[in-house]
Amino acid sequence: MKTNIKIQKLRNIGIIAHIDAGKTTVTERILFYTGRSYKIGEVHDGEAIMDWMPDEQERGITITSAVTTCQWGDKDIQIIDTPGHVDFTIEVERSLRVLDGAVGVFCAVGGVEPQSETVWHQADKYLVPKMAFVNKMDRIGADFFRVVEMMKERLNANPLIIQLPIGSEDAFRGVIDLLGMRRLIWESDEPKEPFKSDEIPSDLQELAVEYRDKLIETLAEVDDDIMEKYLEEAEITTPQLEDAIRRATINLKLVPVLCGSALKNKGIQPLLNAVVQFLPGPLDVPPIVGRNLETGEKISYTADEKGPLVALIFKVSMTEGRKLSYVRVYSGWLKAGGDVYNPGRKKTEKISRILKMHANKRERIESAGPGSIVGVVGLKDSSTGETLCDQKEPVLLEQMIFTKPVISISIEPKTHDDQEKLDQVLEKLMAEDPTLHVKQDEDTGQTILSGMGELHLEIVISRMKREFNTNVNVGKPQVVYRETLAAEASASGVFDREVSGTRHFAEVFIELIPLPRGGGLRFTADASVNAVPPEFIPAVEKGFRESMEYGELMGYPVVDVEAVLTGGSHRENLGSEFAYGVATKMACREAMTKGSPYFLEPIMKLEVFVPETFTGDVIGDLSARGGKIESISAKGDSQIISASAPLSKMFGYTTSLRSASQGRGTFTMKFSRFDQS
Repeated sequence: MKTNIKIQKLRNIGIIAHIDAGKTTVTERILFYTGRSYKIGEVHDGEAIMDWMPDEQERGITITSAVTTCQWGDKDIQIIDTPGHVDFTIEVERSLRVLDGAVGVFCAVGGVEPQSETVWHQADKYLVPKMAFVNKMDRIGADFFRVVEMMKERLNANPLIIQLPIGSEDAFRGVIDLLGMRRLIWESDEPKEPFKSDEIPSDLQELAVEYRDKLIETLAEVDDDIMEKYLEEAEITTPQLEDAIRRATINLKLVPVLCGSALKNKGIQPLLNAVVQFLPGPLDVPPIVGRNLETGEKISYTADEKGPLVALIFKVSMTEGRKLSYVRVYSGWLKAGGDVYNPGRKKTEKISRILKMHANKRERIESAGPGSIVGVVGLKDSSTGETLCDQKEPVLLEQMIFTKPVISISIEPKTHDDQEKLDQVLEKLMAEDPTLHVKQDEDTGQTILSGMGELHLEIVISRMKREFNTNVNVGKPQVVYRETLAAEASASGVFDREVSGTRHFAEVFIELIPLPRGGGLRFTADASVNAVPPEFIPAVEKGFRESMEYGELMGYPVVDVEAVLTGGSHRENLGSEFAYGVATKMACREAMTKGSPYFLEPIMKLEVFVPETFTGDVIGDLSARGGKIESISAKGDSQIISASAPLSKMFGYTTSLRSASQGRGTFTMKFSRFDQS
């Protein structure tokens, strides 16, 4: 395989979707048809190449994003297959941060499902151009046009249909290519059987012409060149349409939509053609922007081989006891054996090896240029979301923001040997996963493990046993609450003490004011210069924020509170940052006690899919759990129940739903907000 990939022929794409929409199946077919693998690994058999972890193979789901590289024609495609389960959203988040384009996979039966919305909006946040593949056209209930309408309604997308399905369910045989105006037909489900391209049958001609006209009209609305030709009624050639679709896709104005059945090996080759044709390369997307550490000014970096090194670590993996860092290079070159600078930690690190990844397999290369996504061995201190650059030109890329955990379990080692290994194992797991938090409960001495959901923590415990041979006893899941105030409260804090032979004095008056839900933490200084000298204001704010990390009720973080520094006093030559920080904490603790603190708990958003017959039982069960029904809509012979419910009441809901629906109901659940139940 080539190591110096030509930038203009490179495509960095992610496969994103709701769980069970067929992302990994699509990826497996892409690897087969590009010649990257010679045997198709099926998810349901536990043999998918991209789902290489034992837990992934057993459960038939993707847990960790996997990177691979393949070739289609003269283009090199670097693919990241991402998870679909809401508990592993962080994997999608950090993958989209470094991708140039994405393929959203939608189930032709389920349509745009809740997690599809989540990952789509994550891609919107990072301005990632997208195309859509409506999968499972062979399934009973498949409806291509309904999925397209759902994309408009739920995703606020502007879909551009470039293929029409020929038949659906058992009758699905192929597609009409609206650009080439040809019929593409797969006469067999066998993967090695080539598809045929021929004339569109007479009974489908009228439909094809209608949708090609709609395609041109949609393009004309977003592309001036096409609009001009459309108004002049001039002939618009296929290459002109293709160029316009590429421009509109890259500029986030349109989403090309294709369809097929990955499991039945239909529609993958045209999808690959569309990926290389319409999704951007590293030179087509806006330059990455960083901040110069010395001057503070913003600097843009294009994908330039001759430019200074600018790269981002987007993921860390601990495999076989070694730390493997996944890196996206934006500018310059990474070289094996060379030094790189981490400006966030102000440390120089040495790269011992650079690896081209294929799921859990790897190939050593000597260097990686702009656009490359590679594995790097040798980075000891650097972590997820941190920048690597040239020490002569230090630059810091925008930090990645990670979601706070909402659920906790207590763990304790089973044996003395497990006790010795536990801290080290947890440290490795946290290095991999920024959404995993660990703390010690001072009252009980237990280790508290916090994550994004029951499945997330279940996988962590399984990995501790499988990969690190560490066994633990697990306590019942506990909800991670927040605390806030019901009323305004004021208090003062005085610190007047001798520490290490030096006298320190500070006095502050603090008022705490409740904010609306989602208000966060705010600080306002409203004290005179004579009361609190300006140089100590940052120390007061720091003291306030630190005091909000532990509430007065049960030690949970405090949210939605504003602190106002209303006054204070100081003594000449005795004031210090230390004294003002301690005095502020004392005042905040007293004010919190006076302000009638109360708990906020995680409220989850649910979508329950259930046959109409069982709707009443399911709604009754949700109501008993404190759930609030927000809407009920029909989809075929099923009902979609949208609801919100406190997380504390949702433990074991999977079993309860199966019981209420005779095993036919399914649901998705994601964090919505912290609020009173």
